[in-house]
Order: sequence, then C-alpha cells, then structure tokens
Amino acid sequence: MPDTTTPATELASQYIAQVTGDLDANVKEQERVGAEIASLQEQLASLQRDHGVLVSMQQALGITTAPAESASDSDSDSASAVVPSPRRKKAGAAAGAKQTAQKSTAAPAKRAARKSAARTAGTAKAAEPTLVELIRRHLTEQKEPRSAAEISAALGQAHPHRDISAKVVRVTLEGLVAKSQAERSRQGRSVFYTAPAAKPAAAPEAEAQADGTGT
Repeated sequence: MPDTTTPATELASQYIAQVTGDLDANVKEQERVGAEIASLQEQLASLQRDHGVLVSMQQALGITTAPAESASDSDSDSASAVVPSPRRKKAGAAAGAKQTAQKSTAAPAKRAARKSAARTAGTAKAAEPTLVELIRRHLTEQKEPRSAAEISAALGQAHPHRDISAKVVRVTLEGLVAKSQAERSRQGRSVFYTAPAAKPAAAPEAEAQADGTGT
C-alpha cells in the first residue's frame, strides 16, 4: 500500500495554519471595530454634553426657535411644485396659489411669535433690579457703615443667581458717592459706605417768606 500519512499530515498542517491566521485576523478586526465604537461613543457623549449646554444657554437667553420643517413636508412641497399635466393646469395653478398664500401668512405669524417671546424675555429681565438699586436698597436698610466686601457678600447671598463681585460693587459705590447718593468714611485703612443722610425739611415760615418775596 502507498504511504498516505505524509500528505494527510501536510494537509492538516495547512488547515491549522489557515484557521490560526483567520482567527488572528478576526481578533484584530474585533479590536479595530471595538476601538471605532469606543471613539464614536466618546464623540456621541461629547455632542450630548454640548447639546445640553447649548439648550441651557438658549433657555437662559430666552431664545425661541420655530420647529424645523420635516423632510416629508419639504418633499411634499417639491412634489407640489412639479408642473401638472395640461388637462389639470388650472387646478395645479390654484393649488400653488393656495400654498403660496399659506406660506406668506405663516411667515409673519412666526415672526410675530418670535417678537412676542423676545419682548416677554426682555420684560422679565427689565423687572429685575439693577446692581445700583440693590446697593442703594442695602445701604438704606443698614444702620452701620459697610465695606464693599461686606456689601458684595450680602448681595451675593441674597441673589446667588447673579455674579456680584467686590470690585464691581466698589466701583458702583464710588459712582454713588460721586452722585451724592451714598457717603464714604474711613476707619484706618478700611473704607466704609453708608446711605446719604436725610436732608431736614424746610421750615414752614421760611417757605412762606420765600413765597412772599416771590410774589
């Protein structure tokens, strides 16, 4: 009988080598695909974080956006723009005129809605007191002199949503002093501020004399 052991062994070795190579290639491909998936997941997470930040900024600024038209709507518009057959020319012209009229009336309505929303947001912001008003009110409520740091700390606790720094408060206080709407005093190296002293009311006799001289 011919010796067939050697060819069978070589064939088995070839299959083993091929399977081993395919297995290694499969493992490497899995690693590559896994790395791409991880990179895409990181990109998706980053985009989602950016989206959340942008939505928060949009809400804080009071911006309203009109809903975007869907692809089906745009497709239907493009389909309606196709020239109709000669037998239905009049019907197609009437439909196109109707759609044009609808779009022309919808655009001003959207603009009016945006202006109304912006006006509402502006009114809400205008209703919030300014820093000057807050400082004047705080000085009026205090019975003792307060430094700029103390005033900024008190206003920061009362209005945590506002970024009130001691430097801005100090500049504002100096402006009020220049306008005689606040008074400044020194104790050593420290500077303190108080509300302006109330002016005494004029005596009735003096007012009467002033009226008499005027006539």
